[in-house]
Amino acid sequence: MLVIRFSRVGKKNRTQFRIVAQEHTTTPSGKHIEILGSYDPHFKKGVFKQERIEYWMKNGAQVSDSVYNILVKQGIIKGKKRFVKITAKKDEGKKDEEGRKEVEGKTEETKPEDEKEKSEEAKPEEKEEVKEGEVKEEKEEVKEKVGETKPEERKAEVKK
Repeated sequence: MLVIRFSRVGKKNRTQFRIVAQEHTTTPSGKHIEILGSYDPHFKKGVFKQERIEYWMKNGAQVSDSVYNILVKQGIIKGKKRFVKITAKKDEGKKDEEGRKEVEGKTEETKPEDEKEKSEEAKPEEKEEVKEGEVKEEKEEVKEKVGETKPEERKAEVKK
């Protein structure tokens, strides 16, 4: 399957992109079939080969979301822009742990406000006071159910 996507070129901290047609399995900076244009994100200007882009799209090439949005903005393609999620590299680890839920194989972003509301709904509104004796009895019942034993007893069981 052919893909029309960005290939990064340029110096460090001075990014420029080529818009290329290539096989979807190759790396973006790898071998390409044809260069279809270029884009400078610093000046928001680009040079596009409109006829070649339309040719590849008619022949079944898929367009990446970022390239699609730029082509819509330039008027080469008509349609609505697609949603592109860009995450900062510094926050990636934190978001994976805190702000994402996995739903049917897809990750879904959740807002901290939503999590607070859900946790408040799950908690009972009024907390009942519990006596210490009752708490100890409950703990003992739980230990019996779980089958928790002392470490010495566990070692003896393992040796048997």
